[in-house]
Amino acid sequence: MKAVQYRAFGQRPELVEVEKPSPGPGEVLLRITASGLCHSDEVVMSFPEEGYPYPMPMTLGHEPAGVVEQLGEGATGVEVGDSVIVYGCWGCGVCTMCASGRENLCLTGMVSPGLGVDGAMAEHMIVDSVRHLVPIGDLDPVRAASLTDAALTPYEAIKKVQHHLLGGSTAVVIGAGGLGHVAIQLLRTLTSARVIALDVGDEKLAFAKEVGAHEVLESNADAAGKVKEMTGGVGADVVFDFVGIDPTGATATAAVRVAGAVVVVGAGGGSAKVGLLSAPYDVEVRTSLWGRRSSLIELVEMAKRGEIRIETKEYPIDDALQAYADLHDGKVRGRAVVVP
Repeated sequence: MKAVQYRAFGQRPELVEVEKPSPGPGEVLLRITASGLCHSDEVVMSFPEEGYPYPMPMTLGHEPAGVVEQLGEGATGVEVGDSVIVYGCWGCGVCTMCASGRENLCLTGMVSPGLGVDGAMAEHMIVDSVRHLVPIGDLDPVRAASLTDAALTPYEAIKKVQHHLLGGSTAVVIGAGGLGHVAIQLLRTLTSARVIALDVGDEKLAFAKEVGAHEVLESNADAAGKVKEMTGGVGADVVFDFVGIDPTGATATAAVRVAGAVVVVGAGGGSAKVGLLSAPYDVEVRTSLWGRRSSLIELVEMAKRGEIRIETKEYPIDDALQAYADLHDGKVRGRAVVVP
């Protein structure tokens, strides 16, 4: 079968032929119907060889949608032919975090398809347990695949600080791309907050407006001051940083209000500087990693009701390398999705 693999350090992924896998006991074989691309894939391919945490080669893709093709011995709870998406946080299942439904924070180390085991950028993939499958019914798999990360990650981040987003509040979204454009929609659905989106370039700002931002600003050194002006000098109640580099971290802490919240979601390698005299008093600064399976189930229902819609650009698997090039070059509006 065809698969897109990361095979050599410092190199781009390759489209190769590999053997079709067979499910072991308790496992499920999916025929992939769609697989979303993520900037996390780029992060993985930028890791140095020394200390690289994953197997090599490895099939990429941690936003899978598929159809159940075969059940391993003892696997129950789904049927052959079911249309599903895959919850990507595969924890140990027994630690305190997993027991509370937070496999994304597994204390013994989470693995994911495409981030530790072979992923969904292929014609078939193995899912380790039926507990990681979420049925989607008649949802379009191309639009449903990225619910698993591009929607789940901002949804979980918003829920953590939703108590700040009351009537008359303001939320800032830095980066209106794959995750950020979904965050804007979720904020409009879940809260009454005014949403201000920050990004670079007229096209990206227009896209942020299109998906629901009330106001848009160029993401630069002046952005925090403009947010302060727009909020009467107070600052935003919550700032979500979906980029995660030093300049956006600085913007976030400069734009947030006293006793507000900053949530760093982007894996850009930067940080938000926090200290008693370098950030507003009593500000809450946190990171947010992926989300719970129960939250993914909620998102599927929201998608069925038309409350969120992931903008996608579709590529056949033969063009998957071009999809990664477009993602790397910032040419994808919303989410790139590969279809075998």
